[in-house]
Amino acid sequence: MQLSKESRLVSGVILLTIPTIMYGGITLLSILTQGAVGFGGNITLDEAQFALWRAGHAHAGVWVILSIVIQLLIDSSKLSSANKWIARISAPLAAIAVPGGFFGLAFLPGFRWLIYFGVLSLLLSLLLTGIGLLRNLHTSELQT
Repeated sequence: MQLSKESRLVSGVILLTIPTIMYGGITLLSILTQGAVGFGGNITLDEAQFALWRAGHAHAGVWVILSIVIQLLIDSSKLSSANKWIARISAPLAAIAVPGGFFGLAFLPGFRWLIYFGVLSLLLSLLLTGIGLLRNLHTSELQT
């Protein structure tokens, strides 16, 4: 399988975000083992805050992987160049917004909007990619 230049570019940038997810894992580990956030242990979380941090970390990991898979699928879709870019950017944007919303919501209720924005962003990417794949279904059958 040959990746387009666009898929390689966006996937490369997405892969560079994974160390931040790894840092989140270290942070959660320190909460579990030391009862506080970070290596210095200067912030403690209550149960609700810890649950929001766990949700943020889990969503980050899963949605980043989904963002990379979407890059591959977009290459096989039949969409305009503009719609391909919207789908390409919306998925990793959601992978940043939703976890950021969960992390922020642990401290300020105003961060809830970031979760909704991320969900809508991923929904847009999924719909565009799915429609593009279905539009290319007939073309793919002719080529085989």
